[in-house]
Amino acid sequence: MNSEGSSLHSMASLSLQGIGNSIPFSPQLKPPITTKHSFNLNQTTSPALNHTRFKLQCTHSASNANESSTRVYRRQRPKTNDQNQSSPSSKNPAISGINVDLMGLYKEGKVKEALEYMGQGVSADYVVFSALLDFCGDVKSLEDTKRVHECLRRSPYISDTELNNKLIDVYMKCGSIRDARKVFDKMPERTINLWHLMINGYAANGQGNDGMLLFDKMTKGGLQPDKETFLAVFAACASAGAVKEGLMHFKSMKDEYGIFPEIEHYLGIIDVYGRAGHLNEAEEFIQQMPFEPMVEVWEALRNFARIHGDIDLEDRLEELLVDHDPSKSTDNKLPAPPRKKDPATNMIEEKNRVFEYRCTIPYKEEAYGKLKGLNGQMREAGYVPDTRYVLHDIDQEAKEQALQYHSERLAIAYGLISTPARTTLRIMKNLRICGDCHNAIKIMSRIVGRELIVRDNKRFHHFKEGKCSCGDYW
Repeated sequence: MNSEGSSLHSMASLSLQGIGNSIPFSPQLKPPITTKHSFNLNQTTSPALNHTRFKLQCTHSASNANESSTRVYRRQRPKTNDQNQSSPSSKNPAISGINVDLMGLYKEGKVKEALEYMGQGVSADYVVFSALLDFCGDVKSLEDTKRVHECLRRSPYISDTELNNKLIDVYMKCGSIRDARKVFDKMPERTINLWHLMINGYAANGQGNDGMLLFDKMTKGGLQPDKETFLAVFAACASAGAVKEGLMHFKSMKDEYGIFPEIEHYLGIIDVYGRAGHLNEAEEFIQQMPFEPMVEVWEALRNFARIHGDIDLEDRLEELLVDHDPSKSTDNKLPAPPRKKDPATNMIEEKNRVFEYRCTIPYKEEAYGKLKGLNGQMREAGYVPDTRYVLHDIDQEAKEQALQYHSERLAIAYGLISTPARTTLRIMKNLRICGDCHNAIKIMSRIVGRELIVRDNKRFHHFKEGKCSCGDYW
């Protein structure tokens, strides 16, 4: 659990998505820009944006449990003599016949331009689709992934197994398990690695029960599980807190499928026990292992003891670990990790510009004002700042102030004032979220009535109605 002190620059990327509604923001997007909501944002911080130079297509999507309907509204800018006729977004009926070097654009970093050409009908080959999906996975851009997916649907490669596998993986990396499952369900052929990918994706997004159901569907379909399958299943059981099911699957490995558990499988069961808080059972399980427990085994149990506050067990395991490996000694037992060398980065993408949010400099008065109001509501709802996550030697009041303006909270505040009510906010963070922010964002989600999705360097956290998908284990 990494802390963000006031001296650490902090920046998060925010994308916005509601149920059936999304708002794409990107730094190089050329016209037309497509959004799925129509609303005004404060433009005072983006003087470079000149709305008379854009041709906007705004799509509003209304969704319910069964259907989604779409209405399209177009707002045309007045025609001027300086219009760029070479833009890929120009309404050229013959654009699909233009020979465009899409791979060349990609290698030059002009991914948005390549996507615009493809959206207008320029054909892409397998290599281009594969490269674009790799790009989307690296930057975790859900909106760009959907644009590539839409082009793939209109291409001859729609049924290509490898591209669909990669598409599912990218959707998982973007935290959109729903989109990944849609692609998965439509695939005519599914390899066992794809089943593993889906089950692990459910586990990583805090939906372990769905992962276990998918495993049941896989076995009922006649597909034989292997060693990797059970690692994914144990991750799903740990995510769901399903101890009984985890032990049942562990037993079935050898009894039903003839697979002998390896150290990774034992660690998987320890994870199932540990995340559920069954520390005594975990210790008994370790003592019954058919081989001498490795340092990693005791270290895993020690970490769970620390998380669940079992100080006696933690101290005992600490001594055991030091006897095996003196480097495992920890001087500070508080769950406040050492300072990172790399600064925490959080970016919020607004329209076609990317803004950095840093804790040490003011940027948007509206965001600060919104966050100040939220802080008052959070305290009324029972929030108490946990100043253990501030590593600087400052007084208590200054520590509480530092926590209030961690960058992910500022990014959320700006998203709240920039988007329609009920829109899901997505925050991308390069460091692990600190425990105080984790608790604060849970309370925020209940106050604002939105789903707040935070992707740190460990996993996705889906905050909704005061709860997190990780079950407070991060």
